Amino acid sequence: MAIILESGEMYLEDILILKKKNGVVRAIDVANYMGFSRPSVSRALGILKNNGFVTVDKAGDISLTEEGQRIAEKIYERHTVLADFFERLGVDRETAVSDACKIEHDVSDETFEKIKEHAAKFGNKL
Repeated sequence: MAIILESGEMYLEDILILKKKNGVVRAIDVANYMGFSRPSVSRALGILKNNGFVTVDKAGDISLTEEGQRIAEKIYERHTVLADFFERLGVDRETAVSDACKIEHDVSDETFEKIKEHAAKFGNKL
C-alpha cells in the first residue's frame, strides 16, 4: 500500500464530493473546487494515479480506485462526523468545518471511533 499525505487525502475527499455532486469529475472541476491552478492539480493527479488511488480515462474523467475510494470515504466520514460533533457542542458552523478539516487527517482511528460512539450515544442531546 502506498503512503498518502494529507494533501493527497484532501484531493481524494474532494474528488469523492465532486463525484457525488456532479457524477463526472475532471481536473478543471477539482481545480475550481479546491481553488488551485490547473497545473498544480495535474501534478497532484499524476502522483495519485501513479500510486494507484485514481484513474483518468481518455476523456479526462477521474475515478477513484478501490483504495482511493476507501481513503476518500474514511476522510469524508471523519470530516462530517467531526464537524457535526463540534456544532452540537456549540461551535459555529464555519469554525466547526474548519477545525474538522484540520483534525480529520491526524486523529487516530481509536480516538475517532470513540468520538463516533459518544456522538451516537448522546445523539442531539449534547
